Amino acid sequence: MHITRKKLTVGGAALTAGLLLPLLPPSSSTAAQAAAAAGPAVPFGSHTFPYAAGTLKPSGSRSALDQAVVKTYNAWKAAFVKKNCGNGWYEVISPDADHPYVAEAQGYGMVVTATMAGADPDAKTIFDGLVKYVLAHPSVNNSNLLAAEQNSSCKSVNGSDSATDGDLDVAFGLLLADKQWGSSGTYNYKDLAVKRINAIKKSEINPTTHLTLLGDWSGSGESHYWMTRSSDWMLDHFRAFKKATGDGTWDTVRTAHQKLITEQQSKYAASTGLLADFVVNTNGTAKPAPGEVLEGPNDGDYAWNACRDPWRIGADAVTSGDSASLASARKMNSWIKSKTGGDPNKIVSGYRLNGSAFDSGRDMAFTAPFAVAALTDPGSQAWLDALWKKMAGTAIDPGSYYGGSIQLQSMIVASGNYWVP
Repeated sequence: MHITRKKLTVGGAALTAGLLLPLLPPSSSTAAQAAAAAGPAVPFGSHTFPYAAGTLKPSGSRSALDQAVVKTYNAWKAAFVKKNCGNGWYEVISPDADHPYVAEAQGYGMVVTATMAGADPDAKTIFDGLVKYVLAHPSVNNSNLLAAEQNSSCKSVNGSDSATDGDLDVAFGLLLADKQWGSSGTYNYKDLAVKRINAIKKSEINPTTHLTLLGDWSGSGESHYWMTRSSDWMLDHFRAFKKATGDGTWDTVRTAHQKLITEQQSKYAASTGLLADFVVNTNGTAKPAPGEVLEGPNDGDYAWNACRDPWRIGADAVTSGDSASLASARKMNSWIKSKTGGDPNKIVSGYRLNGSAFDSGRDMAFTAPFAVAALTDPGSQAWLDALWKKMAGTAIDPGSYYGGSIQLQSMIVASGNYWVP
């Protein structure tokens, strides 16, 4: 139902490779063949969707930034994208999570490979292998959601129920794939996406608060029902779900989360903008978790879940230009830039909401997301450049799937290559 975070030092060697032309496998469908011949609709590096006016980009040429992302992607792919269990499946391994395969990782893999199409000739093959894996591991509670954890034999374990963040990314990845390759091939990506979006609404959104639940295992009367995880507040995903389904519920969901983010920052982190891993009492006066409620003693701090928030909120800010998302991202950016004196090496892996550190470790899971927040502040060019240099210069550690996956995705956004279907 949740992932235990391990703290790992980022190190190891990265692989290098240039941008490659898309080479997609043939299909029996004429439409699919045409799509394959044309390649992906939004090839990596095309910068088809400009960010909101005023958004920064790291200094340097677009091509140099893109090449840095491709280098990191190739290292990430070599370390974590596997075919370990046969059946035509691809899986993203998570050596630093509490199980070898977790839903979050498969979601990351689908979003990343759909985005990197055009740079990786195998993107569609990998994506379809991930889809096949996801479809073979349904949640016991809702078959259109993904079981959260699998063991080394790729068998679902620990209850075979879902984790909301994994499902959000799986659905978003399917929408990306529909835009990239169309839905007339092996899988009808659009149909699968809509089924998942509706399943998320049914089983992973609290119908009273319109906030994300932790998974489909948290039903009415369950002790975590009035609790939500800040790293699941993927505002741009909710926008994409509204566009794909026409269901106005997703606007309600998005605005409920934006209101909660603004309130939590104002009440509990006025000087930092930081959010807690978990927020409780969502049916009353929502507040940071008072202590251990799911994972550990730092559940109410800016820890191993909330570290993703500057990336998630910042991604919505730069793609939508939404004033609430911009304000929330800028609060976090202003604080961390000041806290570190503009030195990314001083970002540590854990803070109280008042900005005091409770950990002295270093991890890309904490460092990289702040680069996305930095995009939103016109006065942060030097800070953004320092963060970019740190990300681009840090090799993917094959033992640290979590930090490496967040590093790669933050680089995709920071380089101007992220888009919302």
